[in-house]
Amino acid sequence: MPGTIKEAIILAGGLGTRLRSAVPDLPKCLAPVNGIPFIAYVIRHLRGQGIRHFIFALGYKSEAFESCLHTVLPEGNYGLSIEDEPLGTGGAVQLACSKVVDENILVANGDTLFRIQLQNLVTIHLQRKAHCTLALKPMQAFDRYGAVELNEDHSVQDFKEKQYFAEGLINGGIYALNVPAFRDKKLPVKSSFEKDYLERFYKEGKIFGVKEDAYFIDIGIPEDYKRAAAELKLGDE
Repeated sequence: MPGTIKEAIILAGGLGTRLRSAVPDLPKCLAPVNGIPFIAYVIRHLRGQGIRHFIFALGYKSEAFESCLHTVLPEGNYGLSIEDEPLGTGGAVQLACSKVVDENILVANGDTLFRIQLQNLVTIHLQRKAHCTLALKPMQAFDRYGAVELNEDHSVQDFKEKQYFAEGLINGGIYALNVPAFRDKKLPVKSSFEKDYLERFYKEGKIFGVKEDAYFIDIGIPEDYKRAAAELKLGDE
């Protein structure tokens, strides 16, 4: 039987400044969607894909998560990694890695729902002995995201800056991560996972990508937050 990943870090410390007009008083991944915090949809999907333990990387208004997590994960199978000051996504992952148990884990954004088949990602990650493997969403006619190009063996060939693309693969914000290999890079305490880790080290050939044409929504801007309310119900998959 192929290996599995059962532990996940959820990045949930963002300020959500672009969403402040729609959700003024909450971290963006707690923004209510049909009366339910958005992060509950993320957690439910990952539990359905075999994740059994969560570490929530928190910062802004971390105390607001307490009642939500008690409700969504009543069995208490989670821990908290709380930043005293904003560390960026790279710093948040580094801090949270001190609390994980497994060698290979999942990292996911709490404000993005990408309904991947996790085992596809895990299989490539373990077969290639990857340091990090990205779930990539195919998109058409986009300029909000950069694009990721792959080699034939699934290794990342290049990261393209944000611009208009007629079609391409975007970083869907879900990663399989080898914790020892990541920690060996010794990123600065404040750093970007995307810029200071992925875009700096992909040329070493140990960062891979897997195309997943699954449902994707990022509620970082008000238009997509409103769209989430029209599209999501907690019981849907």
